[in-house]
Amino acid sequence: MTRIRVAGFSVSLDGFGAGADQALEQPLGKHGPELFQWFFPTKTFRAMQGQSDGDTGTDDKFAHRAMDGFGAFILGRNMFGPIRGEWPDDQWKGWWGDNPPYHAPTFILTHYPRAPLKMEGGTTFHFVTGGIEDALRQARNAAGGKDIKIGGGVSTVRQYVQAGHVDEIHLAVAPITLGQGEALFAGIDMRALGYRTTEHVPTERATHIVLTK
Repeated sequence: MTRIRVAGFSVSLDGFGAGADQALEQPLGKHGPELFQWFFPTKTFRAMQGQSDGDTGTDDKFAHRAMDGFGAFILGRNMFGPIRGEWPDDQWKGWWGDNPPYHAPTFILTHYPRAPLKMEGGTTFHFVTGGIEDALRQARNAAGGKDIKIGGGVSTVRQYVQAGHVDEIHLAVAPITLGQGEALFAGIDMRALGYRTTEHVPTERATHIVLTK
């Protein structure tokens, strides 16, 4: 049965899932890369960069789980790129180059229509203007019974959690504070929504926590 999952989502000790001031020069926001120091050394991430090295320990196992076996992905527009408002043209194709890491239909939430964008490796970006429910419906139809990943950013995850759609959340809690940024769970009563901790695994670079309901 298809599950809706958030996986490999990095968060700071003070609850921020992204840094402030995202821009072309700093796609993860101010100090945002510090959230992903558990992920960057892994074999899974290094393979995305075309490399064959990388750590293969616990962090890599969680990294692999966070990318493997999904039939569709849903992303907010900020995850796709820094452009705001109307699409000026079709030149921007995401942060990832010609072969994005998704390798499955990927649905981008936006207020502005754009034709589907077929990339190398099996990723096709579909731009959805009908909101989170429409994107989820399309993702279910495309997933072929596999799980669907809500890939971020923070606002998108919050919307799907608040709507009651997310079955499992894997957080990689980085041992840092950001001070400011996008708060992941501010104002959301996770206990009332039925979430409980089912995995809790510390490593040298992060603490991996899995919440299910």
